[in-house]
Amino acid sequence: MNFQIRKQKILELLDQVGYLDVKDIATTLPISEITVRRDLAILANQGLLVRTHGGAMNANVSNPPISFLQKSLVNFQQKEAICQRAANLIEDGDVVFLDCGSTVFRICNYIRHKQIKVVTNSLPIVNELIQAPSISLNFAGGEIDMERQAAHGKIAVAHFKNYRADKTFVGIDGISAKYGLSARSEKEAEITIALVENAKAAYLLCDSSKLEKDAYLPFAPLQFIPNLITDSLANRDILAAYEAEGIKVIIAS
Repeated sequence: MNFQIRKQKILELLDQVGYLDVKDIATTLPISEITVRRDLAILANQGLLVRTHGGAMNANVSNPPISFLQKSLVNFQQKEAICQRAANLIEDGDVVFLDCGSTVFRICNYIRHKQIKVVTNSLPIVNELIQAPSISLNFAGGEIDMERQAAHGKIAVAHFKNYRADKTFVGIDGISAKYGLSARSEKEAEITIALVENAKAAYLLCDSSKLEKDAYLPFAPLQFIPNLITDSLANRDILAAYEAEGIKVIIAS
């Protein structure tokens, strides 16, 4: 099979699923993994795909859809303050986990200049940071959730478990003193658990509108993520209740 045929087949596969790892491509075509890596490097240089750790993703998929961008603009000022405060905690040399939340996405603007390694399952974050020369990017591949623009499932979870981060920053679908942390789905919960359990320090980035709101699936007690960064509009009684449960509250102004 010559390169032009391999090129066409690789791009067709990426159009269908958004992300593939080297082993998937080698098995499907079938060709050697060495040939796959060489082909992916050529196609990445031509701008036809985005090379990731262990595979590649569709160059078009890496652009956030309108729905994701709109979500990231909700409570824009609060999210910007939260992410700026969070970025101040990141030091050169850190390994940092970032999840796929619309709040966490906004941290990209404040870390481009840092000498760090970022491990993420978020396509928009990869797209935002791929041109930052000082950042080493590591993408956790797996099944792509097109709405969340992120990789989920067993492969993504296993990927995060292979690494240890100095700091992890995650968003949340629900948080309350009564029910703890909750998610919209099991796959969201699995990713959050993997990020937190494999990091030295974990931070929850949550604007004040989400406090005391519960989602479909409670999956961990409040103390599972010991640090909460929220905005100055947060209800002080709610924050006091969280602090009474052992949570360190950081208010971004």
